Amino acid sequence: MAPPALSKEPNYEESIDFNNLVKIDPEFKKLLVLNDGTMNWKNPKHVMQLTKCLLMRDFGLKLELPNNRLCPPVPGRYAYISWIQALLDTSHESFSDKFNPERQVLGIDVGIGSSCIYPLLGTVARPSWRFYGTDIDQTNLDYAQKNISLNELGPRIRLLKTNELDRLFPLAKLNVQQADFTMCNPPFFASRSEMLATHEKGTPPSAVCTGAEVEMITEGGDAAYVCRMVVESKELGTKVQWYTSMLGKLSSVSEVVAQLKKLECQNWAVNTLRTHGKTKRWVVGWSWGDLRPRNDVARCDLPTRNVLPFPTEFSISAPNLSNIELADLLNKLIGELDVRWMWKQELWAGMVGAKKNTWSRAARRERARKASKKPRGDEMEIDEAHDETEDDTSMTEDVEPALIVKIKVDQHHVSLRWLKGFDVVLFESFCTLIKREIDTK
Repeated sequence: MAPPALSKEPNYEESIDFNNLVKIDPEFKKLLVLNDGTMNWKNPKHVMQLTKCLLMRDFGLKLELPNNRLCPPVPGRYAYISWIQALLDTSHESFSDKFNPERQVLGIDVGIGSSCIYPLLGTVARPSWRFYGTDIDQTNLDYAQKNISLNELGPRIRLLKTNELDRLFPLAKLNVQQADFTMCNPPFFASRSEMLATHEKGTPPSAVCTGAEVEMITEGGDAAYVCRMVVESKELGTKVQWYTSMLGKLSSVSEVVAQLKKLECQNWAVNTLRTHGKTKRWVVGWSWGDLRPRNDVARCDLPTRNVLPFPTEFSISAPNLSNIELADLLNKLIGELDVRWMWKQELWAGMVGAKKNTWSRAARRERARKASKKPRGDEMEIDEAHDETEDDTSMTEDVEPALIVKIKVDQHHVSLRWLKGFDVVLFESFCTLIKREIDTK
């Protein structure tokens, strides 16, 4: 019987309670007893049994791994799955920012590995998710298939063997027309010497690494590998909503974002993963569509600020105005613009959609001129003829907006959440308009 859907999300921000684990896993208890009751992170048997124990306790998953392949740390792998879910939830056309368990989601794991860890976690934790997984290594594929069968997840996870010359996103071979996301934990190192040099530094890895070279090394390292993904994704465009990858070095994040900018991608996300240890991992996601993720999903604190996308949220303080006064101000100001505006008083929130900038000084002067003009006689005929051909800037139901923003009023604050659009300047100028009006009160 396949594992049931999660009844409770595991919390890996807290320290692992080994005393609790030994009570439910005799094998794990036996290993710790032989080591004076302590966890030995340098011992492959300890690390592998811990992974198996966490997977069974928190997800009801069984796992079999060869001794010469990567043993996935569960907290970091689940953090990646959770981040992708947040990315999808906060950039959906429903604009709800909430997880919809009924939503059918298809993901592609590039380099599935012997554990098949991401599809296993994704399908168990998210009941409507399905996966395709690719790998160039037959041993990885054999064990991945074994783990799929062990957990009776065959109907929801499919595998494809690829080779080094194949596309990284083989949508045609998979017979996939549209996917929601791709994910990848690429080989981090460019050569064996780089890998060994990293492990020989003054600060060695916090846990033993059992990965084979096929999992650890690729030409150019993780940055080159993911930059190749970026190039391929440009051709596929919106056939995939979000392309994502984990990265092992902050310098790799900079290289990947530089490639995104070079190819004029205007919608990307950068974040860090909580891996429950000293090891730090970054994730990068990019989309060729214009649905914008929430700010805490798309951005994080980094010393290299130029890799971060433009913020999707803007907060305005209004200490002298009540909620009612702010709502009246917004309805009056935005109601005078040629935009689509919906306000829900019971939620103290509204949504605005604009075809283009209709709030600049030039646009407002033109609107005022038209409103004050009183045509008569032959002048009326000219105006009517002009109206048939001019580009109407007002929003109608069949017009695709260039900008959609959700506005929320809450206790002397107004927050603006960028939901849709490519144009950073358009969003920024709209925020400036609202702030300027509030600051004058």
